[in-house]
Amino acid sequence: MARSTPRPTSGSRTRSASFLWTTLVALLAVLSLGSGTAVAGTPAAAPASSGCGRTPALTSGTHTIQTGGKNRSFILRIPDGYDRNHPYRLVLGFHWLGGTSTDVATGRTVETGTWAYYGLQRLANNSTVFVAPQGLNNGWANTGGEDITFVDDMLRRIEADLCVDTTQRFALGFSYGAAMSYALACSRATVFRAVAVQSGGLLSGCSGGTQPIAYLGVHGLRDNVLGISGGRTLRDRFVANNGCTPQNPPEPAPGSLTHRVTAYSGCSAGHPVVWAAFDEGHIAAPQDGAPGDSGSRTWLPAEVWKFFTQFQTPEPQPGNGTCRVTGTVSAWNTGLTANLTLTNTGTTPVDGWSLGFTLPDGQTITSGWNAEYSPVSGRVTARNVSHNATIAPGASIDIGFQATHTGNTAPPGAYTLNGAACTT
Repeated sequence: MARSTPRPTSGSRTRSASFLWTTLVALLAVLSLGSGTAVAGTPAAAPASSGCGRTPALTSGTHTIQTGGKNRSFILRIPDGYDRNHPYRLVLGFHWLGGTSTDVATGRTVETGTWAYYGLQRLANNSTVFVAPQGLNNGWANTGGEDITFVDDMLRRIEADLCVDTTQRFALGFSYGAAMSYALACSRATVFRAVAVQSGGLLSGCSGGTQPIAYLGVHGLRDNVLGISGGRTLRDRFVANNGCTPQNPPEPAPGSLTHRVTAYSGCSAGHPVVWAAFDEGHIAAPQDGAPGDSGSRTWLPAEVWKFFTQFQTPEPQPGNGTCRVTGTVSAWNTGLTANLTLTNTGTTPVDGWSLGFTLPDGQTITSGWNAEYSPVSGRVTARNVSHNATIAPGASIDIGFQATHTGNTAPPGAYTLNGAACTT
């Protein structure tokens, strides 16, 4: 049979070689994508949430979600001048027993506006998305872990719609709200960057509680509701988890109406522990030199804000000529392909790269080549695969993807290479 097979002509050999080469390229593209193909529901590996780049449906105000078979609500405060391409810090403020999400969102129980979100909103200067969740029966019993599940579901809802820096999630609260923040420190230490536990106790449980997390503990010497000894015990769990040097930090003298702040030494990198004791009772906004709460004179919001913002992600710098991206888009009906060329225009090699870009609204990546893509819409990060991890000075690499669209076939925008903006 082989001897009777017709001998191919020169033209047929050329066409066959071309076909085989095209097939090989396509196969290599599929193989290079490998397990890096992003699919719906896959957590974004990049700091930016999947809501980045999208026109948000959520607005500031009260929202309701289904979680654990129950309707739960939260109040959302989106920064003025919200930028859908900027990943924002996210702060959850939990209310106390008998309090409400409205109390936290407005600050009305201490000083309306000034003490909104425990006094942090006025300090944030529109740099932060704030959330005030509402507890069942105005508390945080966390029965069967249902309040932790509520937080998980809130984060998914918010971050699917808004642009959030997923390395910049924080939780704080007073009393029962502090207990809930502590429960998150125990069970979601890899989800939240830090917590501030203000006059708390072990009321909402501590599932897990073995991993390090940045921890700020605050307590009043004369607290007759949740005694300071309990607050010290909560603190000491994370002194141990974080590898800090144990100590009995100094606390203010009884009757002094002052406060003392101590930063522990020896803590593991990125996991500080700070203890703030004050000479007062079970109050949320202590002030020096006078008894009771004060929204405008309390020292506490500044301490919490300083603790949280020490972890802020540096802003990408304007393009300085070290990278350039060019691209073409070919579109049809409801689909398109995008081919991108990334050039290292700097003087040193790039060894391992992440190319961030924003997809226009309505575009969703379905497959790709020469990079791993995650998430599939909004603010996307393309990461190198093994064969193209290094880009020499002056060299270029080609990557691309296929996507669906709902009418907007514009190319991606706002490119960053390892966090620094690229020219286009």
